[in-house]
Amino acid sequence: MTKAAELAKMGEVLTNSQIGGRRNIVINGAMQISQRGTSFSVSDNIYTLDRFVTEFSGLGAFTLTQSTDAPDGFGNSLKLDCTTADASPASGDIFQLFHKIEGQNLQQLKKGTSDAEKVTLSFFVKSNKTGNMQVNLRDANSRIIGATYAISSANTWERKTITFDGDTSGSIANDNTTELTIEFPVGSGSNYTSGAVPTAWEASSDADRNAGSNINIADNTANEWYLTGIQLEAGSQATPFEHRSFGEELSLCQRYYFQKINGNSQPVGIGSYISSGQIRTYIDFPVEMRADPSIVTSSGTSHFNLENPSDSFDGGWVLVQINKTSAIPYATGSVSGTTSYSGIIRSTSADARLAFNAEL
Repeated sequence: MTKAAELAKMGEVLTNSQIGGRRNIVINGAMQISQRGTSFSVSDNIYTLDRFVTEFSGLGAFTLTQSTDAPDGFGNSLKLDCTTADASPASGDIFQLFHKIEGQNLQQLKKGTSDAEKVTLSFFVKSNKTGNMQVNLRDANSRIIGATYAISSANTWERKTITFDGDTSGSIANDNTTELTIEFPVGSGSNYTSGAVPTAWEASSDADRNAGSNINIADNTANEWYLTGIQLEAGSQATPFEHRSFGEELSLCQRYYFQKINGNSQPVGIGSYISSGQIRTYIDFPVEMRADPSIVTSSGTSHFNLENPSDSFDGGWVLVQINKTSAIPYATGSVSGTTSYSGIIRSTSADARLAFNAEL
């Protein structure tokens, strides 16, 4: 076989394996998208940068931001800044970041079969602290596998690569529910450290979820921790990070959360004062959402108006009808104006907010 033929054959083999096609199962792994804002005071069960949610209980205090400090080839990272220290956590204290994945995006892992695929996680991390930290995969069958990674050099971006064995037990539902969660613990009390790192798939135990860590990012207000470039892919080979365009990444995120209004002087759409105390509009979603979403709205005075000097309302959006592709909301708060008048609904306050949530 000629050299050219050998190279062509090698390219075919690589293209037919991990390097070909869509590889990264993680959405927003480069931390490009943050529809809800760019700075958050950490509390429990809040989505921050798109597709990343917290588990938080009693471990000091943190600010989470979308940072422009990133390794070469990336524009953004997720940054944690400790603002209140907790050097001696109570036993039940915990702070973790989660990324949740739908089952229908995981069928290639062949979970529960004798051919279950290995899966490789890679990411970039940076901190002022050095030592060992833990990362876990936890599934909907209450099974977990974990590993430790070392932060070797302070204040230096480092790429970490971990391959996990496939799980021949359990199953992954082929639907839109959470079937796998990536867990990044950054500090915890003894309830989460008293066991052992689950280096093979096992029944989930809280005691094992941060057992391999000797770093507590909460122990000093000088502490910072950064994360970006997260990639999860089938197989045992870590390939270069799969960059997607900003527009494509935004569309993937909008399946779970769509922010229509966030701030002043933004058009909602055409609205009508259809009856006493009710202004109604229609909103098309840019992509089909994961499930019928709930509405997220601001409340307070003078947040929106219908463009007519005598028509105004304060917020208080209520849903008339909603599905995965569209919504008909109406506003009821302090409505006044002319029945049957139509016009553009526009936000009139920096605090105005209207969004739709179908998160896992």
